Amino acid sequence: MHAASGIPDFPQPGGEFAPAAGENGVIRRVLTAVAVFAVLVGASALLGAAAGFAWIAVAPRALLVATGGGGADVVNSETSAFIAADGWFVVLSILGGAACGLLGWALAVRRHGAVAMLGLLAGGVAAALAARSVGQHAGLAAFGRRLAASRPGTLLREPLSLGGHGAIAFWPLAAGLVAGGIEAAGLLRDRRLAAAGRLRPALAPAEPARHDRADGW
Repeated sequence: MHAASGIPDFPQPGGEFAPAAGENGVIRRVLTAVAVFAVLVGASALLGAAAGFAWIAVAPRALLVATGGGGADVVNSETSAFIAADGWFVVLSILGGAACGLLGWALAVRRHGAVAMLGLLAGGVAAALAARSVGQHAGLAAFGRRLAASRPGTLLREPLSLGGHGAIAFWPLAAGLVAGGIEAAGLLRDRRLAAAGRLRPALAPAEPARHDRADGW
């Protein structure tokens, strides 16, 4: 207690604990951002692996003829199977990226903003790489064993191989366009509503002035 004023010297409420509480809040936000980013990347990669199996199911593969000794040649050197396989990869990437963009916006981007958008884009890259890896490596060992054991003249289907590596960009591009497009449309709508709200009072007709008279007339 101060002798001069007689006012007791109480500690400031929250003064001792405010810095610690602020640090805990920052840590929670950082951990939340890391968790959102990791979940988006992991979920996208799983969907990309599923797209890789779908790529195996739908994409055509070139026909090979075994030459013996583990070698093989393409039966038709002008086959369009390689181009068609890349085309199917692009189609599946666009569909998968659009699905990731829609779900990612609904579950994460509209709540967590830029961090979730970055996770969605990074997840798109991870998904495309996972799809390519699964499509190119699933069944590759079995094909190698069949080729090694095949006699000359045996026909085999070549494993998938992505020729244009630029196709990997379609998944994150589709995800970003869908999520970013929905977010941009929402911002434009909010701006139009806000502008309409500001204009409505200005355009409303003015009320007639009231004159109060003491005599009642």
